[in-house]
Formats: sequence, C-alpha cells, structure tokens
Amino acid sequence: MSSSNARFNVFPTRMALTNMKAKLKGAQNGHNLLKRKSEALTRRFREIVKKIEESKRKMGKIMQVASFSLAEVSYATGDISFQVRESVSTAQLRVRAKSENVSGVQLPNFEYYIDGQNAFELTGLGRGGQQVQKCKETYIGAAKVLIELASLQTAFVVLDEVIRLTNRRVNAIEHVTIPKYENTIAYIISELDEQDREEFFRLKMIQKKKNQNKANEENAKELETGELKSNLLEDIRDDDVIF
Repeated sequence: MSSSNARFNVFPTRMALTNMKAKLKGAQNGHNLLKRKSEALTRRFREIVKKIEESKRKMGKIMQVASFSLAEVSYATGDISFQVRESVSTAQLRVRAKSENVSGVQLPNFEYYIDGQNAFELTGLGRGGQQVQKCKETYIGAAKVLIELASLQTAFVVLDEVIRLTNRRVNAIEHVTIPKYENTIAYIISELDEQDREEFFRLKMIQKKKNQNKANEENAKELETGELKSNLLEDIRDDDVIF
C-alpha cells in the first residue's frame, strides 16, 4: 500500500491535526468496546455450544424412552392414532418466543407452556390407560427438550453471525482505520514541522536582509559624514601666504 493510500487526504493544518487526534481517540475507544463485546459474545457462544451438546445427548436418550413407550401403547391398545386425531382439536403444549439481550444482541428464546385441559383425561380406563398417559408424558418431556434445543440452535446461528461481523469490524478498525489515522497524524506533524522550518528560515533571511540594509545605511551615513567633514575642512582652509 502506498503512503497516499495509507492515510486520509487532508490539508495539513493544526485544526486538522486536532480533529485527527480526536477521531483516533474515538476509533481506539470503539475498538476497545467492540473487542469487549466480541469477548462477551464468544463466552456466551461457548456456553451455548456446551448446552447444545448436553441437550443432544439428553434428546437421544429421551427419544429412545419415548419410542419404547409408544411401542408399549401399540402393544396394549393397538393403533390409537385415529382416536388422537378425533379427540384433539388444539395443542395443549404451546411455544412462545421471547428475546434476550446479550451485549446489545437480541437472542431469540423459545419457551413452552401448557394451555388447556388434558384431552385424554379419561382415556383407557378399560385397558392401556396407564401406558397412554405414560407415553404422553414421555413425549411432552421430549418436546420440551426439543424446544430447548431449538432455542439454543437459533441462538447459536445468530451469535455465530454476529461474532463474525464484530470480529471483522474489530480487525478493520485495528488494521485499517487506526493505522490510517496514525499515518495521517504523522503526515500532518511532518508537514507542520516543515512549515515551521521554512518560516524560521524565511524570518532568518528577512532579519539578515534587515541587518544588511541597516549596515549599508550606516556605511552610507558614515561616508556621507566623512565627505561633509572633508568639505568643511577644505572650506575653512586659509589661503597660502607668499613672502
């Protein structure tokens, strides 16, 4: 990168120097804030990754139990899918979305809640009722773990994108913006120093010229005074006396 591209195009003045220093300070503060934000998001990201791993393991175990429980229901009562479709009109287990603020980033958070009464409250009093209720509770537990996992996965995707964007901004400020401001400040200082040297040299030459003119005037006055004295001496000189 050439020196002209490594700095901003500004006219080197003391006001520009003050502005560049203020902007450099702002860029440094912004860099520090974004870096702390990236660290906080990365820490939360690692926590979410750990929770996702635990939830997936839990999900695998609970789905095995739920599948075995459904097999027990099928063995005890036969196929009850048509009874489920006829008896249930609305879902009892529902999901609502909330948001959580983490260092200025809104992370979606899904939570479950129970709405309505149990549609299978009296199901299977004759036979298989216990297996049906057990299967239902097992699948409710699996759904709860699945909702928690979906919330973690969504937060994982959002955080991953935000962390990438924040790190790009941190790197851009650190490796592009701040060096540009520093190079611009160094350029302005160098130009101002050069202007000061030129001004000093100009003043020195002016002073030298003044001194020279003054010396010439003094010499001229001395010569003029000398000539006046010699003329006066000639005017008052007596005539020669002849004996």
